[in-house]
Amino acid sequence: MNRLINCLLFAGLMLMSCQRDNLPSCVENQIKQIQAQGVWSPPAKIYQYRYQGRTVYFIPQRCCDIPSQLLDENCNQICSPDGGFTGAGDGRCSDFFKTRTDEKLIWEDTRR
Repeated sequence: MNRLINCLLFAGLMLMSCQRDNLPSCVENQIKQIQAQGVWSPPAKIYQYRYQGRTVYFIPQRCCDIPSQLLDENCNQICSPDGGFTGAGDGRCSDFFKTRTDEKLIWEDTRR
């Protein structure tokens, strides 16, 4: 029985690592940077979308006046779709929430 449980755990870990293998290294670095900080409230998440014909990564705002981040595949910041002092982001991608497609949660901080 223990052997079966160990095999299932190992298989689960392999699947989780495979899902993240396809991420650009800069997104992996973003995850490491977030994990080096205290736990966000709400917990940090990174989503992958298609936006304006390309793959992008969205990090929702974490609190109050801190803006969200929309990153390209090289982790260059495209814009802040929401958050900040006005709650409306920086205004450079006001169509993001209406036109984004193919939502995929790629990472969630499960620390408490």
